[in-house]
Amino acid sequence: FILQYMSGFGNEHVSEDPRCPGALPEGQNNPQVCPYGLYAEQLSGSAFTCPRPTNKRSWLYRILPSVCHKPFKPLEEGHLTHNWDEVEPDPNQLRWKPFEIPKAPQNKLDFVSGLHTLCGAGEPRGRNGIAIHVFVCNTSMLDRCLYNSDGDFLIVPQQGKLLITTEFGKMLVEPNEICVIQQGMRFSVEVFGETRGYILEVYGAHFELPDLGPIGANGLANPRDFLVPVAWYEDRQVPGGYTVISKYQGKLFAAQQDFSPFNVVAWHGNYTPYKYHLEKFMVINSVAFDHADPSIFTVLTAKSTRPGVALADFVIFPPRWGVANKTFRPPYYHRNCMSEFMGLIKGHYEAKEEGFQPGGASLHSMMTPHGPDADCFEKASKAKLEPERVAEGTMAFMFESSLSLAVTKWGLQTSNRLDKNYYKCWEPLKSHFNP
Repeated sequence: FILQYMSGFGNEHVSEDPRCPGALPEGQNNPQVCPYGLYAEQLSGSAFTCPRPTNKRSWLYRILPSVCHKPFKPLEEGHLTHNWDEVEPDPNQLRWKPFEIPKAPQNKLDFVSGLHTLCGAGEPRGRNGIAIHVFVCNTSMLDRCLYNSDGDFLIVPQQGKLLITTEFGKMLVEPNEICVIQQGMRFSVEVFGETRGYILEVYGAHFELPDLGPIGANGLANPRDFLVPVAWYEDRQVPGGYTVISKYQGKLFAAQQDFSPFNVVAWHGNYTPYKYHLEKFMVINSVAFDHADPSIFTVLTAKSTRPGVALADFVIFPPRWGVANKTFRPPYYHRNCMSEFMGLIKGHYEAKEEGFQPGGASLHSMMTPHGPDADCFEKASKAKLEPERVAEGTMAFMFESSLSLAVTKWGLQTSNRLDKNYYKCWEPLKSHFNP
């Protein structure tokens, strides 16, 4: 089975499993009898009455409809939560060492049991908010799938590749790629050893490409570089029970059914899972002087109801040339009305070369000051300003949000990964004031 994809962001796609040519009904969505005796099922990602540019839906033609399951029952959610009041707020600069992946024989964790919520804000019932999770796992999901009733998952693998089976087909997502599984889409994750990554979950909005304004028609993440899986079905009975897990109002629920949910023979629509390779990002940057704001590195945005203010942005810091004259080139010192969560997929982030490691993270909360450590400041202040490659072999990213993020008890205490000495990286900064 060779993985194939269709390209384009938000496109109207059509796809049939080649084993069943003609499975898509001609000229209508819901015929009295579908080809091959399939069931028609619509998956809506927006209100029916949304304006056409934001209207999202797909039609799935499946062997059995997804309504054929036993009742949902509560499932132990482990370290998954949307309770933002577990511990007192903490405004400090926070940094985490790489999150530990358990060894398989002692503690088998698949993608769902390996979900750990680090921080978030808002509330899925009110359809406004975000959560940031870390996943650590060492075993594949067997006869289990997950769907998120609360929102969209933007998944950033950091170690180990993910083979993700969805109702729309299969995607292989490796470190330096991302994928988005939108609200309601069932998926199962196969892994090939110790696996780790980050998830940005948004409630009440979908990710879109940022507007380009004066940049023009091209640049940043180009629509053609987003890939959507092609239809693939399995007609598989599971007499022992297939478990369908729903994340609903922040809790997990499980229902049993006796067949694979990946029984979609054909589909069409514009509401799909998709993936993107971060190397395809066309960087825009300063070629004269000064350090441009990091918003020019935005890959995807989930807009809030306020113009120009994101519920969440996904921003990357890829390899690029630095050529600015008369300029302090690393990130500037900053206090922000947004929350900034950073992760590192590989390499060394220029402003924090020592303590910020792949598989770790940092959080700079609203109006909490942050910026380069003392070593970086001294080096950059004296550097000869020649053209230089920045971030070669590195990929750092940021989840930025207009919401004030609360950190979970797992993030602050249970994980035991918080770097208590983070603040010390700024202590050697000294006054150079000379009146």
